[in-house]
Amino acid sequence: MAGCILVHVLFAEVVETSAAVAATRSRLAKVTALAELVRRMSTPAVVSFLIGVPSQGRVGAGHRTVHDIAPPPVERPELTVSEVDEALGAYASIAGKGAVRRRAEALTRLFGRATAAEQDFLRRLLTGELRQGALEGVMLDAVARAAEVPGELVRRAFMLSGQLPETAVAALAGEAALAAFRLEVGRPVRPMLASPAGSLPEALAELGPCVVEHKLDGARIQVHRSGEEVRVFTRTLREITATVPELVGLVRGLPCTSVVLDGETLALDDDGKPRPFQETMSRFGALLGIAPEGTAPGDLAGTAPAASAGTVPAGSARTAPAESAGTAPVGSAGTAASAVPPGSTRDLLLSPFFFDCLHLDGVDLLDEPLRDRLAALRKAAGDHVVPGVAEPDEQRAALVLESALAAGQEGVVVKSLESAYAAGRRGRAWQKVKPVHTLDLVVLGVEWGSGRRTGLLSNLHLGARDPDGGPPIMVGKTFKGLTDELLAWQTRALLEIATDRGDWVVAVRPELVIEIELDGVQTSPRYPGGVALRFARVVRYRPDKTAAEADTIDAVRALLPKGGGPSAGPGP
Repeated sequence: MAGCILVHVLFAEVVETSAAVAATRSRLAKVTALAELVRRMSTPAVVSFLIGVPSQGRVGAGHRTVHDIAPPPVERPELTVSEVDEALGAYASIAGKGAVRRRAEALTRLFGRATAAEQDFLRRLLTGELRQGALEGVMLDAVARAAEVPGELVRRAFMLSGQLPETAVAALAGEAALAAFRLEVGRPVRPMLASPAGSLPEALAELGPCVVEHKLDGARIQVHRSGEEVRVFTRTLREITATVPELVGLVRGLPCTSVVLDGETLALDDDGKPRPFQETMSRFGALLGIAPEGTAPGDLAGTAPAASAGTVPAGSARTAPAESAGTAPVGSAGTAASAVPPGSTRDLLLSPFFFDCLHLDGVDLLDEPLRDRLAALRKAAGDHVVPGVAEPDEQRAALVLESALAAGQEGVVVKSLESAYAAGRRGRAWQKVKPVHTLDLVVLGVEWGSGRRTGLLSNLHLGARDPDGGPPIMVGKTFKGLTDELLAWQTRALLEIATDRGDWVVAVRPELVIEIELDGVQTSPRYPGGVALRFARVVRYRPDKTAAEADTIDAVRALLPKGGGPSAGPGP
């Protein structure tokens, strides 16, 4: 990376710091340890390694490949950070005839120079087991401390760059380098997220002047247009432009020259009703990228599904949106362009519905109030906007929620009209209201079934994200809502990411996100977070989300009633 000097510091220091961070639950201790290393090393590679993602991204080394390579470890550490980074870059570039053999040889050379602890770290780094998206917030604080700059400047730069290592390099160069980050058309920013609301009246009372919009049951997209060039990104900032030509054609036809829009896309039936969420995901070619080397869960790949586990089936905890009564979300907006990619989903067109405008014709709008951004959105996107009502009273807001549910959508989002776009944040300026409680949790393990489920992995162990960067915190189990098809898929998929195959419980890498519907939560000494789910049931797996986007333990605790006992079921 330009302007960055790779200091020849031993790779062992990264390994030791990573272990120390994992061993403590103190956020302050994590920040202190990380800041010390970042301050001394001044290299993007150390930041990449510590959050569990090589600077080259996924380099294509699978679990079996990595674990089959086991040369004797060296006694004394000798590898430097720069040597490891260069070796992984060289490995990722190997292609063509004999690539499998040459890749194995390259890994063997690298591992042959590593200590036992370094070999273990490298294995977990290459297989994704070290991915710690939950550590991003802690790392941002550490970077700010190491560089002695305000945390808000670091967070804003990260919001605009989407790359933590690049942000760290800029922070160490000073405030001017951080301030140089700008919204660039064609470069995605991290999406603003909504927090769960206690109820619709509570959200209205808290936010004041607001807009109430349909919460669509689709896939988050961010589209960038500069002249005739259009690029489409997922919520994880992965580009999928080539897989969605109908969206590209539609955006090219909008009455503007440059624009950045935030929204959702979904597949609709002929009568305008939304089709099941998993069909929208399959249209992207999305799958839980478990088996294929080089594919990460949460990424929406632009190719056909290739995992041996197959594309995840839908759950059965509630009626699929396509079966619900209602009308199309927006009249003419359900018509998409005619260009369709080949394949089994060639007749399944995606329709975009936008709810925010971050840039329009040369003017950046990130820091402008939502009221002004919505005016720009209406100008740019016309009919292709999410339905909503500005500044409704409580009765009118309730009608918006009723219409969203009748149209087969999830609920509504209540947004403060005075709020700026807080990219990458899940704040209180946007609040989602659903008729039932749902949480996005991480699968930690699974128990073998009995009876008619003998031989299948059934009872899921569920964890909430630790906002301080620790491992997910277990909050409950469930085997409800699983269809026979999903059980079979789940057994194959979870065995592929198993870290310990016990006779009763199979532990897995904490990387798959699953949406859970529940009646509430209650205090419980049984689990380390002090809370437990009540009557949890599976809605669906979320291939569009990473473990870093799962709900936090704080979000789970927020569902506790004020008295601390079992929470009441959701209201109407």
